[in-house]
Amino acid sequence: MTPSKDEMRTELKALRDELSARDPDAGETLADKFPLKLFERYGPTVAVYLPIGSEIDPRPLISKLIEAGAELALPCVREDGGMVYRAYQRGDMLEQKAFGLLEPNEGVPEVNPTLVITPLLGFDRSGNRLGYGKGHYDRALTKLRENGRVFVCGLAFFGQEVESVPAEPHDVPLDWVMTERGSIPLFMMRAMANTDSDSAT
Repeated sequence: MTPSKDEMRTELKALRDELSARDPDAGETLADKFPLKLFERYGPTVAVYLPIGSEIDPRPLISKLIEAGAELALPCVREDGGMVYRAYQRGDMLEQKAFGLLEPNEGVPEVNPTLVITPLLGFDRSGNRLGYGKGHYDRALTKLRENGRVFVCGLAFFGQEVESVPAEPHDVPLDWVMTERGSIPLFMMRAMANTDSDSAT
């Protein structure tokens, strides 16, 4: 029997807690291996996140992106449940909001990032991402893509990969996953799979 998304979230949250405790320096290792070609190709505005709980730590990567000249943004959840991105510079005063998120205040300008770095609970090779079930990222990414190309890169421990994440029509797939072991270029894998499927027909 295939587990539900809620069952998968419970299992993968426990797994991520274990992976984080086992390798507290995974964020540093990931940053060292992150290919700056992604920023050069899809920047200059990069949406990042500040870690909550056992999420793999993106702060070493944020430092690397700052050195490369990135213009940063952080996700901000509105009272109506929507999510926008606001400009962010290291050292800015942030407000603590729901779910423990640290966000720029409402007076900070909204921006439209072209490269989005996102946390996750699990992912598969088709680019399906298991998040926290609120749909914030999917809705925000759908809105961003109405205005142009947005490249989505998930950050994860290598052990967070699963065989299959249940996907729904509104889910926005990942283009890339970066782990402490290196890159997983999901959009290339999807293209190859589609080519193989076309050849088979």
